[in-house]
Amino acid sequence: MCQTTLAQRAIRIFVCALVTAFSIWGAMAMWYQLPAPLPARVAIIAVWCALGVYVFYRSWPFRSTRVLAARFSWLAYAAIAGMLLTWWSTLTPSHERVWADDVAQLLQSDVNDNKVVLHNVRNFDWRSETDYTPRWETRHYDLNRLENADLFLSYWMGPAIAHTLVSFGFDDGQRVVFSLEIRKEQHESFSAIGGFFRQYEQVIIAADERDIIRVRSNIRNEDVYIYRLNLSPDQLKTLFLVYLADAQALLHKPKFYNSLTSNCTTIVYDVARHIAPGLPVDYRLAFSGYFARYAYDHGGLVNGHGFEDLREAGRIHSRALAAGDDTMFSKAIRRGVPGIAPSESD
Repeated sequence: MCQTTLAQRAIRIFVCALVTAFSIWGAMAMWYQLPAPLPARVAIIAVWCALGVYVFYRSWPFRSTRVLAARFSWLAYAAIAGMLLTWWSTLTPSHERVWADDVAQLLQSDVNDNKVVLHNVRNFDWRSETDYTPRWETRHYDLNRLENADLFLSYWMGPAIAHTLVSFGFDDGQRVVFSLEIRKEQHESFSAIGGFFRQYEQVIIAADERDIIRVRSNIRNEDVYIYRLNLSPDQLKTLFLVYLADAQALLHKPKFYNSLTSNCTTIVYDVARHIAPGLPVDYRLAFSGYFARYAYDHGGLVNGHGFEDLREAGRIHSRALAAGDDTMFSKAIRRGVPGIAPSESD
């Protein structure tokens, strides 16, 4: 009898935990995705949460309860949860929305041996976050002239969270930055929580540094750091082409952005594993503000310097503000950065 009671309590504890977690998830999913006016959405969420509370009450293991009533509540909850999951499975990503200007175009590429043509390279002239001149350009690159890459981290929400970008440099002075970003609609703004609930599609942006770095450092006043990556010519080429392949895949099949599993840092990790398959999964992939230290610990940053020295020298804030919209912005922000040749910063 005692063993049966303990087993029943264990089942009820499990049910209570499951109902709590799923009720919270369901409420958030409906808040961000339910296609209903706000009052109706709030009412539906309230009913859903009330059902969860009732099931929790009937399942609470440390009180006597009618077994039949508890089981009936479980069945009712399971049926509605099944309908919720069925609805959730119908949400699919799309390219056909009214996109914000800065993510309106999808990167396309033509690769012919070592010759690359990129279509829809972003080169906006930013005066403020709402005042800008849109420009989408076609640019030509020779992968035989690809000679370096830099990791940028742009901090916008404390030390643990940063946006991650990779900039590729060519010996003719050209640079192009790749960044996986949310593809927000015109009425939307970024929400880290919304990113868990299919609120945004994802997009890979290729951009000029005077656009994508300067808008973060000078316009949004984010704290931006640059680190020279420790990569061979073959590794540079591999990384560049993997970014293009990922962009082409998105072009043909849209995907949802996910704040944890499919974001600006996880793409850098996935790309890096093409040249270092043994890279371990680490908490710093979720807490992207620490990703530079992760790269340093695994030999991904320039050799011969301590991490704190690289971090201090890599902070571009004052240099970026001084450069403004100067055409030499890319050189100005690299002055004094370890591993970067004087010819790249003078």
